[in-house]
Amino acid sequence: MIASVRGVVTATGPDQAVIEVGGVGLAVHCAPSTLAELRVGQPARLATSLVVREDSLTLYGFADDDAKQLFELLQTASGVGPRLAQAVLAVHTPDAVRKAIANADTAALTRVPGIGKKGAERLVLELRDRIGPVPVGADGAAGVTGGSWPDQVRQALVGLGWTAAQADQAVAAVAETVDGPTPPVPVLLKQAIRLLGRTR
Repeated sequence: MIASVRGVVTATGPDQAVIEVGGVGLAVHCAPSTLAELRVGQPARLATSLVVREDSLTLYGFADDDAKQLFELLQTASGVGPRLAQAVLAVHTPDAVRKAIANADTAALTRVPGIGKKGAERLVLELRDRIGPVPVGADGAAGVTGGSWPDQVRQALVGLGWTAAQADQAVAAVAETVDGPTPPVPVLLKQAIRLLGRTR
């Protein structure tokens, strides 16, 4: 089990980073909010969870151990694999996930791509008693990780190597396409990357 990695970030992409540890580059799948904190050439530490399949070994990375533990707990629910568990943490903070499950807030859970009403109800039913302590003093509404989506997308783009000006232009262009409920940050980030790819 690879519980954490510490090393120099050698590359970042839309959904993963490469961290060199002892001369070996490890590809670590991360949420956009985690990627936004990484800088190529700088040291970093990520809590990690290794998912073993017959045909693959996939390493998922998190900013802290709390997010990693929740990632692993989410996978104990029926129908939740590592990609869906990471999608939950890309849309919500760990505290927001706990509040949503503890309060049976299925509306918040269905904001995650891949989780419908029945899936949200199943998460509440199976995890409510095991989700751990829920922060006191908050309104219970699930919030988006790391501030507003424009800030998250802008930070992620700069972290991926674009200039602040390019990131601002891409965020503005994406904002013009948002009509109605705001899509999850990973969807908006991929849209911004596609736009910037055309202008390079």
